[in-house]
Amino acid sequence: MAAQSKKSIGVLTSGGDAPGMNAAVRAVVRTALARGVEVYAIREGYQGMVDGGNQIVPMNWDSVGSILQQGGTVIGTARCAAFRTREGRRQAARNLLKRKIDGLVVVGGDGSLTGADTFRREWPGLLAEMVTLGEITQKVADQHPSLAIVGLVGSIDNDMFGTDMTIGADTSLHRITEALDALSSTAASHQRTFVVEVMGRRCGYLALMGAIAGGADWVLIPESPPDVDNWEDKMCAVLKAGRDIGGRRDSIVIVAEGAQDRKGRPISSQYVQMVLEEKLGEDARVTILGHVQRGGAPSAFDRNLSTMMGYAAVDTLLTVQADTEPQLIGIRGNRIVHSPLMDAVRQTQAVNEAITANDYETAMALRGSSFQDAFRTLRTMIRAAPHPPKPGHKRLRLAVIHSGGPAPGMNPAVRVAVRLGLDHGHQMLGVQHGFKGLIAGDIKELDWMSVNGWATRGGAELGTNRFVPEGSDFYAIARSIETHKIDGLLMIGGWTGYQSAHELFNRRVNFPAFNIPMVCLPASIDNDLPGSELSIGADTALNNIVEAIDKIKQSAVASQRCFVVEVMGRYCGYLALMSGMATGAERVYLNEEGISLADLQADLTRLVAGFERGRRLALLIRNEYANPLYTTGFLCSLFEEESKELFDVRQAILGHLQQGGDPSPFDRIQATRLATRCIEYLIEQAEETTPAASFIGLQAGQVKFFSLEDLPRLLDTVHRRPKEQWWMELRPIVRLLSQPGPEVG
Repeated sequence: MAAQSKKSIGVLTSGGDAPGMNAAVRAVVRTALARGVEVYAIREGYQGMVDGGNQIVPMNWDSVGSILQQGGTVIGTARCAAFRTREGRRQAARNLLKRKIDGLVVVGGDGSLTGADTFRREWPGLLAEMVTLGEITQKVADQHPSLAIVGLVGSIDNDMFGTDMTIGADTSLHRITEALDALSSTAASHQRTFVVEVMGRRCGYLALMGAIAGGADWVLIPESPPDVDNWEDKMCAVLKAGRDIGGRRDSIVIVAEGAQDRKGRPISSQYVQMVLEEKLGEDARVTILGHVQRGGAPSAFDRNLSTMMGYAAVDTLLTVQADTEPQLIGIRGNRIVHSPLMDAVRQTQAVNEAITANDYETAMALRGSSFQDAFRTLRTMIRAAPHPPKPGHKRLRLAVIHSGGPAPGMNPAVRVAVRLGLDHGHQMLGVQHGFKGLIAGDIKELDWMSVNGWATRGGAELGTNRFVPEGSDFYAIARSIETHKIDGLLMIGGWTGYQSAHELFNRRVNFPAFNIPMVCLPASIDNDLPGSELSIGADTALNNIVEAIDKIKQSAVASQRCFVVEVMGRYCGYLALMSGMATGAERVYLNEEGISLADLQADLTRLVAGFERGRRLALLIRNEYANPLYTTGFLCSLFEEESKELFDVRQAILGHLQQGGDPSPFDRIQATRLATRCIEYLIEQAEETTPAASFIGLQAGQVKFFSLEDLPRLLDTVHRRPKEQWWMELRPIVRLLSQPGPEVG
């Protein structure tokens, strides 16, 4: 369907609300308007389509000007029995045609998207009926012979095929993790067990990932029920052993709302509570998180995910052919992808069918390898103690070290590495204070409980710094490796860690002690490391920035004010660009693009014009190294001087709050995933005559290893950032959505 000057499309949200839906609506509306297309918001989902009238409203640029950070859906959602009937769908079609709408962006779950497909397939027949009944003319029918549908999955459950993440799932994990972190402290105070029930219907994603992120001690999910009939005894034995062996003071059990046993019988949170009290003889408390998991402002990830999806949805809607089946917009890794909508729905329903049939192997297989790997890792993490080493088993001594600035997620990565290494029968060593500690021999053995509680903790318990060894330091490091009999090294950190590991690799000829397997795990809030599209810590930093900017924007409601916010990142623009997208900033200044005097003049002109039209707030985000001369202070002084007293200008340098706080669920989960692979890699390479030295990364959602030998090839060494920066592909989206809008020029 080619774009036409007077083409009209509609956008609706349907089914359960999900944080991020408003960001999707905003992106759809503004992208459509920028493409010269009229766009209507259909209030209350399909009910509004059936009711028509003022439930289908035209949107302009400013209609969605302040909804990005709001939870829920401002255009509403409702169940609609009428739309399930052909009569109701004919009424909906008639209401759409009154506004010349023949394209829809539907944001909802599998039921809502299935309804949209039914509507599309019936469209020609509905037109014929309306012509016969005299409700529309043949000319109108000929002008709109087909209905184009593009679907976005809005569901906190993350239960849909065709996308790695659904709109709202990340925010829901934030709510769950915040609750678990809070419950853990009160549970430890009273040596108490908490049973936490989370949403997800027949999908265990929230329960599983919540358990990993929250450091839970047991989890029950529908896809993989307990594999023994007396699972209650096994659960209680593990929890009791954790208290007795490790001195743990609290226990957290997470129950998915759709949890069941192997025979398909439901397992309720109340039943788990009863079992724990009877078998352990202690108080257990139930917390049902309920709809708090849907509420609140969307996370940075959900805002950006929804924005990218909404932008892609409009472009897809304007280019699909009339006979093309509905498309689902999803994400794989960090790239937007398209897939046939009903194929995704059918595969989603296949999981539910497998669970209903008690075919749990199929259900787990359909969830994918990442889901299965996460479940296997969690089963190790929740053990009270590691498996004892097998007789004759060679016990490796594997060391964990940090280097670079602190990044939230370092501690969860160490916890997973230590416990997995121990469970494989090896000894785990913690190097204190980075490579300085390695030189000084400041190394201690870590046991199972020495990392207890680290799953949720920010900072770096082992200590870190930006020291890079040189000269005689390498001899000292070699001696330390030999003295402590280190058989493998895991470096969790940033630039200086990669640089140091590369130096050790290059000196293998001179120092045989360096001929051990080494692997670098990316942990840097700047997200400036090669080989990985995302570094541990960057998501937490991004959320810290977004939360701060939300508060800054609220502070300006009573005045006309422009804020220039400086964020970290050094020469890498990831934090600036992604926070600009997540907060709706009017301008983002990046080192990758630089700043010219002409840029500042154009920005000033836009600011003045905006405030003359009545704008109350403008937000500009500047990467800390965007330009050495045009500093944040300079920008504020320039805009203040030239503002013609229309607006005040304030600067906000967020500083190290971006590095602080407990890691986000995303960072905890990705730290777990990468650390698991790193330990497996070190164990495998220890068997080789010439073990590899590598760095691990996420590429298109997949874990990959790169040789340290290739490090210089992947680097922009002058600016200390990767040569390929995937996020720069998003610059056109940020520019389009931040412009004044076609109506106001």
